[in-house]
Amino acid sequence: MPEFKINHIDKIEGHAGFVGKIIDGQMDEAKMELQMGVRLFERMVMNRPYEDVPVIVARVCGVCPVVHHLTAIKALENALDVTPSEQTIKLRKLMMYGQFIQSHSLHVYFLCLSDFFNIKHDVELIKKFPRFTEMALEIRDFGNELIRIIGGRTIHPVSSIVGGFLKLPDRAELKKLQDKYKSTLQACAKLGELFGELEYPEFERETEYVALSDKNEYGLYQGNIISNKGLNVEPDGYEAEIKEIHRPYEVVKRVMRNQKSIFAGALSRINLSHDQLSPLAKKLWDAAGIKTPCYNSFYNVLAQVVEIVHCLEESDRLLGEILSSEYGPDRVEFKFKNGKGAACIEAPRGTLYHWYQLSDKGVVEESNIITPTAQFITNLEEDVKAYFPATKKMDKAERERKIKMLIRAYDPCITCTVH
Repeated sequence: MPEFKINHIDKIEGHAGFVGKIIDGQMDEAKMELQMGVRLFERMVMNRPYEDVPVIVARVCGVCPVVHHLTAIKALENALDVTPSEQTIKLRKLMMYGQFIQSHSLHVYFLCLSDFFNIKHDVELIKKFPRFTEMALEIRDFGNELIRIIGGRTIHPVSSIVGGFLKLPDRAELKKLQDKYKSTLQACAKLGELFGELEYPEFERETEYVALSDKNEYGLYQGNIISNKGLNVEPDGYEAEIKEIHRPYEVVKRVMRNQKSIFAGALSRINLSHDQLSPLAKKLWDAAGIKTPCYNSFYNVLAQVVEIVHCLEESDRLLGEILSSEYGPDRVEFKFKNGKGAACIEAPRGTLYHWYQLSDKGVVEESNIITPTAQFITNLEEDVKAYFPATKKMDKAERERKIKMLIRAYDPCITCTVH
């Protein structure tokens, strides 16, 4: 049986290839080949005290450690019946927004933009767009600084804990960062115009879009897990609605719902909660002339740009609220108890799920982590199968470039997948 094979997909987080089985010009089978070993983080936290867990699971990923860290904290708080203060939640959201800003800006500009111009090397991209490169770095720096100031360092935060923070961020540093907001937002708006004018490949395949939804805000930190196919559950009910599948010779536990694939990520969130975007973010998406729901997965790239704008606007709002209010230690005291707790936060790549069972001494007895890429990897493969006929008249190099472009649009994190 003829094969379409990509030995290595560059410009994604982690190492992977792709292979497709071709019959009569159609791709009959499609598979992402994950070229990394399983890492067993769920086993790693077993029999460890609860306070070790957020520090350990942050190491699942160096690109999105904040969301693993915070999702674990939320799940542990649910197991221990801990309700954090409003100040703590605002600071966590700010740190999460920083995660989105730095991760999305890295992905859309340095990993995806070159696909639209058939540019192979970053040096060529920088030469073609020197000013946009400066803007992308300015945006990413803003996100990194937000994480550092609140979390204690840019990668693998240490300040946030169950019940609050070990150390609160310095007000002067928060104010200094807020002063950079306008220039950063302007840079992001310019970058948004660039991505809004790009020529995205024609493609459409309807699927099930899954994401958090909160009636009070664009669902990133909290809410129910919903979909366009009728799903609506609290985080502790999510495992009952999906099925984790471990196929022979694979290091990933795939996720299916009703025996079908699902999509998680920026495009899912905008499809489900478009009306809750911040004003400028909504304007940017609408200006591109894209109607929701959008069934073209290539537009996940533009959706990420829109979310950068949203997270910047929300960061400015929360910084203003925190800086204008009384500010001081407010850690919640609690006692150990036997309990179970689940939580979800939207990671840049989609809904992230953590679940823990604790003993009455606060020791982890069981755990489960479901990452975004594990949820959408099957949908990605189904998209490639559906898109493949459109590449029929392309030469080998162009066909491979377009397939890579579609895979990169998903922003897969192979490291998280093999957690």
